[in-house]
Amino acid sequence: MQRSSSFGTSWADQWDNGADPSPRVARDDGAGGKKGSGAAEKTKAAAASGLKKVKEGTAQGFQWIKDKCQRKSSGGGKKQGSQVAGY
Repeated sequence: MQRSSSFGTSWADQWDNGADPSPRVARDDGAGGKKGSGAAEKTKAAAASGLKKVKEGTAQGFQWIKDKCQRKSSGGGKKQGSQVAGY
């Protein structure tokens, strides 16, 4: 299929003189049998601590909203209609 561009080859095609490596080619990192298990454990620990912080922050946020709503509704005994005149 021909390119529909009037400029011919793209910038990448002009300046890239080598073939792109296949993404399926296995790379030998020289790590032996345990490939990146330390990095995976660190990532897992970081994700777990981040999730814990998110859960705590969310719980605090909901508690704050709950407190605000309870204070507003338990203020006075005589609340009729809106505060705006005419409504």
